[in-house]
Order: sequence, then structure tokens, then C-alpha cells
Amino acid sequence: MAPLAVIRRHPVAFAVGTLVLIALLVAGGVYYSHAAKRVSTDDAFIEARIIRISAKVAGQVEKVLVEDNQEVTEGQLLVQIDERPYRAVVDEARAQARAAEVEAENAEADATRARLLFERQLISRQDFEKAAATARAKREAAEAARRRLERAEVDLSYTRIVAPESGRVTRKSVEEGMYVPVGTPLMAIVTHDIWVIANFKETQLKNIRPGQPVEIKIDAYKGKVFKGHVDSIQSGTGARFSLLPPENATGNFVKVVQRVPVKIVFDQPPPPDYPVGPGMSVVPVVRVT
Repeated sequence: MAPLAVIRRHPVAFAVGTLVLIALLVAGGVYYSHAAKRVSTDDAFIEARIIRISAKVAGQVEKVLVEDNQEVTEGQLLVQIDERPYRAVVDEARAQARAAEVEAENAEADATRARLLFERQLISRQDFEKAAATARAKREAAEAARRRLERAEVDLSYTRIVAPESGRVTRKSVEEGMYVPVGTPLMAIVTHDIWVIANFKETQLKNIRPGQPVEIKIDAYKGKVFKGHVDSIQSGTGARFSLLPPENATGNFVKVVQRVPVKIVFDQPPPPDYPVGPGMSVVPVVRVT
């Protein structure tokens, strides 16, 4: 049967089919146009600045004032190490510094008197030089005593371990009563400074530029879209900066599409209702035009 005859016998079906075909073509065009302006990857994760807290002085832990996953603010006391030995050192150093300062002042006064007597030729040059040398030595001793006092006061301050920044406590390993040597890891604080590292294929980087807007979808929060933008593109592939960079020997080369880390930052920190931490999987969609 001729196509024209089919059309005449089934005009409604032909019209519907034509409309469906046009709709599919329009939808395909819209989808292609939309997809061409966006680049995405599922090889992306949340990163954050993590501050590791360790003991700067040795001693017995007197108090632990935080728990795992607790929110802390900058300057908040986390751990108190027994300060009594360090306070005793400070008191002793302060007394020594005061005594050395008095001796230096007395020696300076003696040197001044000796200079006046020498100018009147009432004492010898040897006596004058001896008094001046004694004054210099006492000044140096007083300065050394002040430095010892400053070091002792710094050590005393280290018995109070405070949060260097606001964040959330993780990996707490310290308990009251423990003896901690210098450098013992006590806990870590995950700061609120978070970003996304998206490993795009090198073939996707053609149109990606810093400043382009990004829709960030976190796997843990289906349906929620966070706004961000491209911050920077790493100068080199992720594999090149790995512990053991791959080396392709001559004769067995297989070309593999490499991935390049792209740093994406949030325009606004995620709300408290959506806790976000390092390692969480995300899908960023970059609008390239």
C-alpha cells in the first residue's frame, strides 16, 4: 500500500506519530544543549582541613573536657595536663630572674662609680675595666635568666591544650590519668573549612575554568543541591603525585585516560542540618558556559 494511502486511511495516527517524533527531536535537542554545557564526575569527595592535636609537654593528663564528635570553638580548653611541676619551674625561674636583675643593677651602679673615680684618677684603669666587665657579665646573666623564665612560662602554657580553630573533635585517644610524652597524638579537629576534590578526566577539562558555577550533590543527601564554584585545577594528574607514580616502559605502553583533581569550594557552608565531613562522596556538575 502506498504511503499516501496509509496516511489517508489513518490520519490521526499519522498526526500523533508526527507530533511524537517532533517532541522527541525537540527533547533530544534540549537535552544535548543542556548536557553540552555541563561537565560532571562521580569520582569526587569532600575534603577538609584537619588539625592534629598533640602534647607539647610531657605530663599526666588531669582533665579531658571534650568527647568524640563534639563541636568546639576556637580557644576552648580541650585537655589539661598537670601543671604543678611546670609552675614550680616557673616560680624558681622567676626568683632567679629577679635575683639576677638585682645583681645586674648593682654591678651597673658599681661600674658607673668606677668610671667616675677613674676619670678623677682615683682608681687604676685595671679596676675600672674589671668593674665594667663585671657589669657586662651580670647583664648577660640577667638576660639568660629572663630567657629561662620565658621558656618556663611557655612550657606552663602548653599544659593547657586549647582548640586552635572551631571544628569537630575526631579520633580522640586521650583519657584522664594517662601519662603523655611530648608529641603524643591526642585528637584531631575537623575544621569548617571544607571543599570538594573532583577527579575529572583529562578529556573533560577543555572548557573548565576557575570561577565557573558548580552544583554539588552529596550522596548522603539525595535531592539536596549545594552551590559552589571551581576554585583551581591541579597542575598535574593525580597519578603523577601518587606515592609510586606509574612509569610506562617502552614496548608495553597502554594509553589510559588520566584524571586531574579540580578543587571546588562551597559558596556557603552547608547548613547544620546537613553535616558534611571529609571522605563523603559527591557528584559535582560544572556549568562550563
